Amino acid sequence: MANGWVVRFGCAVATGALLVTGCTSGAGEQAATPPPQARATGSAAPSPSTAVDIDPGKLPTTAARATALIRDVIAQPAAFGPDTERDTPYESDPRRWAVLRKNCVWEQQALPKDVLATLTRHYEVPAGGGKGPILLTAVVTAHRTAEQADWENAEVLEEMMRCPSQLLRAGEVLSNLTDVPTALGDDGITYADDVLTEMGEYTSDEAGGPHAYVWSQTRIGPFTVAVSAKGSKGWSRTDLFDRLRQPHADMRGRLAGAIERGTAAASPSASASTTAKDTR
Repeated sequence: MANGWVVRFGCAVATGALLVTGCTSGAGEQAATPPPQARATGSAAPSPSTAVDIDPGKLPTTAARATALIRDVIAQPAAFGPDTERDTPYESDPRRWAVLRKNCVWEQQALPKDVLATLTRHYEVPAGGGKGPILLTAVVTAHRTAEQADWENAEVLEEMMRCPSQLLRAGEVLSNLTDVPTALGDDGITYADDVLTEMGEYTSDEAGGPHAYVWSQTRIGPFTVAVSAKGSKGWSRTDLFDRLRQPHADMRGRLAGAIERGTAAASPSASASTTAKDTR
């Protein structure tokens, strides 16, 4: 979904306990992802581990509660820097999310039954100082179970193996994407159950290109938290990662504080969301 999208290189990558195999030298279709009912009972299903001691009583069980919690976790524009503004539209509809179709085009669809709610916010750093604008997103998604959230990560890897180029919307393309999956305990990862980091190129009718594009998603229990940045003239890949690092860490911290044992119960807000838009 950043929100959103990806081509991963290599002939075997792992996320959780799921091994996804295949090469990305072409755009041919890989084996179809099993339907939700098959995922729940299949022997190849991931076995999520956990970086946070989650209190089951603090996990939302309804769409309304999940949406409220997400709103308390997701970043405000200032988190990305004092020069960051709301993009238009600013928020997505938490009842919908982006799906990569077989033709490698992203489109909005109703949430599947295993997702309680999701919210994407869009931000912009305006052009200035000889640099073009950059477009940023933050996405938080609440699944019903940790296993289902783990499958979201696995599906991202499958999507990149079958779609080496992806159309975000008319006039916006991602290409030459690579993805690195990392599990809890690997490379010093202690703050999330799984991490997906993506790098590639972004081209648009407005910004030209190709320019740097980065995306990072972490899973904590049944939640995924993602951030992305689409660059333009004057912005390096390092610049984009620097913009995303602290907001991503802050969202993870707020989420952990809301659901872990021994912390005060959160009092999530209940403000409404607005217009739908793709997650990346």
